[in-house]
Amino acid sequence: MMNTRISLLALGILAAAGQAMADDQAASKGFVEDSHLDLFFRNAYMNRDYMNGKADKAEWGQSATATFTSGFTQGTVGFGIDTFGLYALRLDGGKGKSGAAGIDFFKQGDSGEAADDLSRAGGAVKARFSNTVVKYGDQMPALPVLSYDNSRLLPESYTGTLITSKEIDGLELNVGSFTEEARKSAEGRDSGGLKRIDVYGGSYKFTDNFSGSLYASDNKDVARKEYMNLNYVIPMQDKQSLTFDFNGYKTKLNKDWAEQNNNGNRDNTIWSLAATYTLGAHSFMLAHQRNTGDTGYLYGWYQNAGGLGDGGTTIWLANSYWSDFNGEDERSWQANYAINFGEYGVPGLSYTVAYVYGDNIKTSETSDGHEREIFNQLKYVVQDGAAKDLSVRLRGSWLRVSNDASEYNVSGNEVRVFVDYPFSVF
Repeated sequence: MMNTRISLLALGILAAAGQAMADDQAASKGFVEDSHLDLFFRNAYMNRDYMNGKADKAEWGQSATATFTSGFTQGTVGFGIDTFGLYALRLDGGKGKSGAAGIDFFKQGDSGEAADDLSRAGGAVKARFSNTVVKYGDQMPALPVLSYDNSRLLPESYTGTLITSKEIDGLELNVGSFTEEARKSAEGRDSGGLKRIDVYGGSYKFTDNFSGSLYASDNKDVARKEYMNLNYVIPMQDKQSLTFDFNGYKTKLNKDWAEQNNNGNRDNTIWSLAATYTLGAHSFMLAHQRNTGDTGYLYGWYQNAGGLGDGGTTIWLANSYWSDFNGEDERSWQANYAINFGEYGVPGLSYTVAYVYGDNIKTSETSDGHEREIFNQLKYVVQDGAAKDLSVRLRGSWLRVSNDASEYNVSGNEVRVFVDYPFSVF
């Protein structure tokens, strides 16, 4: 952790040579004038057809989200508020197919039945001085060490304080502390049972083509985590580019927590390196990801259910689809192809296919378990008209895991159908 703090300080010193940014607060138009009210509707269906005797799971629901974001009052220090309201309605019968941790649209009650609907609201107050914003209340942080999950029907949210500073051009610094987590499938702002998680770090754009970031978290009585990213883009002629993207985490689990939840295993280092070649509408990616330590990479889920509670998307790594390829000692390779059909007369339509293979998985039965996944996603976004920005996303994954690695993961077929409609009221 000390090394991370020193590195962040060095990052700030390097950034100090840059140009200071214009004062955002000085340009404030006012609390009302800069306010926005946005609506977001999502119809989501997920089905997981498991193998090896595990019961299949599926959920279907409709959600609506209203988000009000105020501007800042004028003056040296500006003040504002952000609020949101969420509602979800279960559309399927929920007869024995709910309750999968990987789907988690509607939390099951004591009876074993999923809730028929759920609602949640939250708000935060904020203040801005120059280009630094302090926000306290219910928030949806998107940092590599605390990344809320919005990949299901409703999003997670956290309650606490986050400071975001952009005083120097190209440099963003974040410091925060959160003490409650709202589960995405339940009501109540502390339904996840979070104790406290402190986060800090920053990102810096060294040049137009090279950027990096360092972050760390201290998850009380659970874990400490460090993260690093380096991204370098090599522009080429004729709509071509080559991008290298490195991401890595180092995790140290709390001894007592590991004894209770992870067989006493505490240490993990995981990293991925991806190279993406873009040629017009086409992109080709090759990636490698590797785990070391005495446990696989752990993230997300909820502390009152034995998880870390640091957000369901806190895995900013290349080889994460249905499987995260994050087993103990696992090594994985990915080949990925994506196409944007806009250059072929169908703007808004895109398709991605990926193949990921992982081996060297360590379990109590083997030191060489393996898995493979084929991922497909077809997405269309309406470009204009009354339904502008409405998107339809069809996703399918075929995952096969060796029998000797079944305590880590299980084979199956997954289908997701998401229809999203964002709408700006003002």
